[in-house]
Amino acid sequence: MPHILKGMGMVCRITTFAFEGVDAKPVDVQVQLTGGQPHFAIVGLPDKAVAESRERVRAAFSSLGLALPPKRIIVNLAPADLPKEGSHYDLAIALAILASIGVIAPDALDGHAALGELALDGDLGETLGVLPAAMAASAMDLTLICPAVCGAEAAWAGGGVLPARGLISLVNHFSGRSMIAPPKAGELAELPPGPDLRDVKGQDGAKRALEIAAAGGHNLLFCGPPGSGKSMLAQRLPGLLPPLSARELLEVSQIQSVSGMLERGRLSRRRPFRAPHHSASMAALVGGGVKAKPGEVSLAHHGVLFLDELPEFNAQALDSLRQPLEAGEAVVARANRHVRYPARFQLIAAMNPCRCGGGPGASACSKGPQCAARYQARLSGPFLDRIDIFYDTPPVTAVDLALPPPTEGTQEAAARVAAARECQVARYGDADTDGRRPLNADAPSADIERTAKPDGPGQALLAEAAAKLKLTARGYHRVLKVARTIADLDGAETTGRLHIAEALTYRRRAPQAHVTADPAQLAY
Repeated sequence: MPHILKGMGMVCRITTFAFEGVDAKPVDVQVQLTGGQPHFAIVGLPDKAVAESRERVRAAFSSLGLALPPKRIIVNLAPADLPKEGSHYDLAIALAILASIGVIAPDALDGHAALGELALDGDLGETLGVLPAAMAASAMDLTLICPAVCGAEAAWAGGGVLPARGLISLVNHFSGRSMIAPPKAGELAELPPGPDLRDVKGQDGAKRALEIAAAGGHNLLFCGPPGSGKSMLAQRLPGLLPPLSARELLEVSQIQSVSGMLERGRLSRRRPFRAPHHSASMAALVGGGVKAKPGEVSLAHHGVLFLDELPEFNAQALDSLRQPLEAGEAVVARANRHVRYPARFQLIAAMNPCRCGGGPGASACSKGPQCAARYQARLSGPFLDRIDIFYDTPPVTAVDLALPPPTEGTQEAAARVAAARECQVARYGDADTDGRRPLNADAPSADIERTAKPDGPGQALLAEAAAKLKLTARGYHRVLKVARTIADLDGAETTGRLHIAEALTYRRRAPQAHVTADPAQLAY
């Protein structure tokens, strides 16, 4: 950190941060007072919110009984070619000016970074992105000055934090009159029990498909008539998944921080579950807008993205998910930069077979198979090719509803999922070491061909099915990945014919009016 110099024409400095996705980039805030007509200018590619800082700083100084000196005040935000967005530059600008006019000692800001929005009375309000900024400051061995309301969030980074209520408390702190105590990290929220699989009566085959998807991180599509329990099943998927690891928790919390979703710095190890409405735009799903905010795919990072009524979504919006599904990140392109957000999520979707519903009785489709074909044609082939498991949920009958609750629920299924995932961690390595989920769904093709290589009968079945179903290369490898997950659930070392046969029952078939899925009839 350059030493702060005082005097006419000298430059006072302090560090703040600009955000590119969830990455906090250091910005050098430089303030210089020179002679000439009184003027207050902010340069360095600021947006309108940054340019308005001069009025907030002027009002905050007035509330402290201070007046800006009648000089030319030049604030430079370096590097100048990095776009500056947001109101969090207020605090750094104000502190550098206080140092330049002698209210704060010349060397008081050495070793500090600042982030916060000023109110007109000099108080500091809640600011987005404090957690990634605190992590960046800690890496630079700087103490972060932030709003007191964000102190618990910043403390999770483990570095020095100075939580201030306003400018007056900072002036008193640096003058030694009243020291600011460091904050305590926010609470780690407890995980309340979620919906239980025991609530779903019938649908044993659908529960099996859900368990396989949870064990291997596979994308899943339920297709069935209204009221068959598709949404109920999807909402119970997070309960089958293990809590977030330390690395995953940090990544998820950084996204929530820049999105303003962390309340009082409370973190949760429950995996995100996002269920946007089918009217969501492309920007809402993958990210974008004026300030390139994260979309639903990033808010579901290391969690579940549930798309109900799948064909009702905009076709272009759905196709925009293809790249995040493959790459694990969402890239928002701008004329002067590309913003990247992590987006390694599990896609769960639900749909009716046709617009009429396709169920029995009053909801039966009277237009024939053409209705289902037209409705399902709204989904592009490349998008559907990225879904690993397709399952037709049969109607729930009165007999099913009269049955007693199932003997197995979420707890028992989650134990099997955890055991299968331990096998995958041993096979691919821990996600905390390389950032990739150690799951079959994310395994590279070369690895899955080695680890999921079927035995002789299984290979013959897969070759025959690939020809009959006209599997693409992606579809071929996805069958192998699902089969490997089924083998992991069975505790099998090799992938056998039965595992390949069950995986093939979950491949997409031609659109048709609803029929009950019978794996015995669909297996080869």
